[in-house]
Order: sequence, then C-alpha cells, then structure tokens
Amino acid sequence: MIDPVLLRNDPETVKRSQRARGNAEEVVDEALAADASRRRALAEYETLRAEQNAFGKRVKAAAKEEKPALIAQAQELAAAVKAADARAKEAEAAFDAVAMRIENVVVDGVPAGGEENFVTLREVGEKPAFDFPARDHLELGELLGAIDMERGAKVSGARFYFLRGIGARLELALMNLALDRALQHGFTPLITPTLVKPEVMRGTGFLGEHADEVYHLPADDLFLTGTSEVALAGYHADEIIDLADGPLRYAGWSTCYRREAGSHGKDTRGILRVHQFNKLEMFVYADPGEAEAEHERLVSWQEEMLQALGLHYRVIDVAAGDLGSSAARKYDIEAWVPTQDAYRELTSTSNCTTYQSRRLATRFRTESGRTAPAATLNGTLATTRWIVAILETHQQADGSVRVPEALQPYLGGLETLTPIAGA
Repeated sequence: MIDPVLLRNDPETVKRSQRARGNAEEVVDEALAADASRRRALAEYETLRAEQNAFGKRVKAAAKEEKPALIAQAQELAAAVKAADARAKEAEAAFDAVAMRIENVVVDGVPAGGEENFVTLREVGEKPAFDFPARDHLELGELLGAIDMERGAKVSGARFYFLRGIGARLELALMNLALDRALQHGFTPLITPTLVKPEVMRGTGFLGEHADEVYHLPADDLFLTGTSEVALAGYHADEIIDLADGPLRYAGWSTCYRREAGSHGKDTRGILRVHQFNKLEMFVYADPGEAEAEHERLVSWQEEMLQALGLHYRVIDVAAGDLGSSAARKYDIEAWVPTQDAYRELTSTSNCTTYQSRRLATRFRTESGRTAPAATLNGTLATTRWIVAILETHQQADGSVRVPEALQPYLGGLETLTPIAGA
C-alpha cells in the first residue's frame, strides 16, 4: 500500500507514477475522496468517544436521584458511539480497498513505458563465439544425461522435467555457491515454506494483475509461492524489527511454482520457462533512507556471481509499465544465450520501498523512537534457469561443457562435464 501521507500531500506524484506505469490515474482521486471520508468518520467517532468518556465521569459524580436520567442518556450516547465506530471501520475498509489498487510509486528516473522501453545500463563480458555448430541447452543436457524433459512430461505434464546425474549435482553446486556468497555478505539463510496464507500473498502484491500466475489450493485456501520473497516478506509481518545495526538480510532457499499463464508457445523448449524450479532469493529489510543504496549492493552481488560463472550479461533498468505492483524500481540482469541469439533474464532485483511493509505491518524504530514502515528489497542470487546459460556458454565441440572454476569445488573438483555413453 502506498503512503497515505504522500497520497494526501502530493497526489500529483502518485498520478505521475500511475501514468508512467500505464495505469489509470483516476483511482488516485478516488483514494483521496475515500481518505477524506475515512478521516471525517474517524474524527466523528473520536469526538463522540471523548463525549462518552466525559459523560461517564458526570454520571459517576451525579446524585442518586439524577442517575437514572443520566444513565439513559449515557446509553443513547453509547449507541451513537457504536454506530460511529462502525462507520469509521467501514470508511477505513473502503479506503483500503481503493488504496490497494494503486501500485507502488516509482522511483525518480525509472524509464516510462512498457516492456520494450527498458534502458540498458551496462554490458559485461564477451559474447561467446564458437567455431562449431552450437548446441542448445536441452541437447547438451540430454548428451550429458543431465536433463530429462520426456519423463518430466510423463510424470507431471508439459513444462516439468527431471534434473538427473550431473544435472542435479550442477544445480546443487550452483545453489551452494550462491549460499556461500550470501553468507559472506551477512545474509541469514532460511529454507522457507512454499505454501502461504492469502493475506501474506496479497500483502506482497502477488494477487493483483498477475494472480493468474499463482497456484491456489482452494481446499486449504493456501497459495504456492513463485519465489521465497513471499514467505520472507511475511516473516516479520505484524512486528517491530530492529534495524539499529543496519539492514536485516535473509537468503531464502525454496522450490518455486509458477503457472506461466499466457506464455503458451514462449520459450517452451527445455528448462528456460517451467512450472517448478529452485531459487536462492536475497531479501532485505532496511531503513527507507538506505533502500536505494542497498538496491545497488544487491545488484553488485548478483554481478559478482555471474562474473564468477563466466557469463556475458547486461543490466537493464526496467520500465515502469513492466514493473510488478510492489516494485518502485527493478533491475534485471540478462545473460546471453548463444543459440537464441538473445539475452534472457537470470535475475531480478526490486526495491519495494515501504509498499509491502505497510500491507504486512512491518515496522522499525527510528532514531526518534517512533515506529515507521521498513523498506523491503529482493533479488535472485541463483536459480535453475542459470543452467541454461552455463551449459550453452561453456560448451565444447564434442558436446562436453567446461565447468566454471568457481563451481568446481562444489562438484568435487570436476573440470569438464562429459557426454554419457549412448546419449
């Protein structure tokens, strides 16, 4: 939820953000009207409540013969207070319903427009070039006995797969490398629940326009998470956290589930766009004044990982219309996939400012001792999809794949992945 003080004092900034996202700005005026009604209803309730308290003291001090009439008046006043309380709560709910429709206010400098209007901030490394016909990641995975799509489809349907043999080991190596890097940067590791309550899913902003991407279990009214960001955002819900010593950093390891609704025919070959995968997600609670600097730190740690794996990539500043509802700014890092002659997203890193924490009631104490909503940030440090870029970038003419030096200790010192006999 956006800051109601910002909405009230600077509605034009909120409208400007809505326009940049391609969203309707009329909802801002609706929210302003609902906020005014809410404040009037609350003021009426507080005035009547104060009268009730004062009248109660008068009743206590009254003479015995005066009390019956005063008690009758007190009962009428109590009924009025009860009705005013109901109106205030109704007005509060009406405001919340409208305010929830306003997506996070984008940070100054975020490009306006849609998916194609991103800005490339930098390209790093050399594009891989081969003097032989390059194989795609699925062909390489099958040669190595690492990926089995056929049996994945047999067991679970389209866009499911088995990682087997060296494929399973490669994913675990990648995740453990990322975990060690996260530990070096002060992250606390968590293995998170992958089923969450509706209020947590809603609080993180995942039940908006992309709700059709989420798996729902109606019998239990629980949602399967598409990222551990959801559980990590809910971890400190309804709490006052201590940020006196700096940001709280968590690294959430989880299996993730996405329906990929509306993506039929897109990237369906191999494991680039699938329904289930593993991911190590960085999640940070920070003082809002430090959020933009923390955002840059998260990106730098992601870049360290990609550079250690020898991948060519670019960092893009995602346009406002392509941001999720919670993100005020998002940087994507896209690795080069040789056989597609294209960049493909490997990481996203979002600054959600106080949007999620307002919904989930996560606060911290400021230097003055008052409580305020914390900022939340998130960013991928490793995921199954990275295997696509690793296999294709480091392939050799005979179908073998060189293991990046950073991964070798996690694979028992293995330097090359070699095709299995009969593949």
